[in-house]
Amino acid sequence: MLNSSVYLSKKIIFLLTVAGGLAVANLYYNQPLLAEIARSFNTDSQAVSIISTLTQLGYACGIFLFVPIGDIREKKQLILMLLVAVALSLLGVATATNLTWMYVASFAVGLTTVVPQIITPLVAQLSKPEEKGRAVGLVVSGLLIGILVARTVAGYVGYIIGWRYMFVFASILMCSLALVLYFSLPATGVSEKLTYRALLRSVFSIISKYSMLRRVSISGAMLFGAFSAFWTTLTFLLEDPPYYMHSDQIGLFGLLGAAGALGVSLIGRLNDSREPRIIAVKCVSIGILSFIILSFFEGELFGIIVGVVLLDFGIQGAQVSNQTRIYALSTNERSRINTVFVVSNFIGAAVGSLLGALAWNWFKWQGVCVVGVVLMLVALGSTIIEEDQ
Repeated sequence: MLNSSVYLSKKIIFLLTVAGGLAVANLYYNQPLLAEIARSFNTDSQAVSIISTLTQLGYACGIFLFVPIGDIREKKQLILMLLVAVALSLLGVATATNLTWMYVASFAVGLTTVVPQIITPLVAQLSKPEEKGRAVGLVVSGLLIGILVARTVAGYVGYIIGWRYMFVFASILMCSLALVLYFSLPATGVSEKLTYRALLRSVFSIISKYSMLRRVSISGAMLFGAFSAFWTTLTFLLEDPPYYMHSDQIGLFGLLGAAGALGVSLIGRLNDSREPRIIAVKCVSIGILSFIILSFFEGELFGIIVGVVLLDFGIQGAQVSNQTRIYALSTNERSRINTVFVVSNFIGAAVGSLLGALAWNWFKWQGVCVVGVVLMLVALGSTIIEEDQ
């Protein structure tokens, strides 16, 4: 059994934060490179947008299939196996010779990039009770920074030496990370004794068991849908007039989002002393404001910059508060609770990528902003409902 009386040191929590950020980046390297990939395969923006959608669907499937195993198997072994698997999947993307190959390999990258969602409930379980919100906030900040810096790094690598090299470097990085964690991460034990089939069945029973989890999952799906619709289409906006940017310049917008991420750890601390639901409502409202700014200032670089910072702060701040709420529901079911929450998020992200691409093709940037506002309003409605458990 997992010994929850032994807490993770700050050094290990920091290492896991870095590991989560490096791993989750695999999902987002493709976004600033979509235009480069389209030219490489001689295709259009709608065809390459499917790459992002499949990556996110793969992630949702991987979370459902692999993350619950963290409740019945040693987490360290599971993390190491998945890091090796994603390294191989990244090499598959790097060597793709046609779109079909690219689609399959991108789905595989998403399927195996689930280490961050094993790390997050682990940190929540083995943090001191009075520091739980702060620790979760730190890990989520690391994930957000990984997501956003991934776009910057990928943009530069793609522009300087080509998009394939980005995925080769990412594969090497995952192998290196596995080696570091092999020597640094302690064994954690298990929290349940169930068969794998019974474990997956129990995921569905947890959905029916906790109404708060259902509401928070709907909110998370809408938030990530809006987030994904924005980032999937931003590349196309910035390549068009009046910006005419290349992938290296587009990637810099990831750093702007990272500035918004710096405030997320503060949200985590606030969740230890204040009502997380109220904080989530305020953060979702900031996200709605960001899309309004992005819509009104489509042709103004400063407006896009402000919108990016507010969007990432609002969405990720709401997600930290949501995770703090659901992790308080149960101790032994945290991996499965996290599975429900994150699968919902990335189904929402996949749908958001698709809706964003369609909105761009039909109505350009204003259509993308309308999609974002509608999704955020649904998230607000789901978040604002009072707790009943």
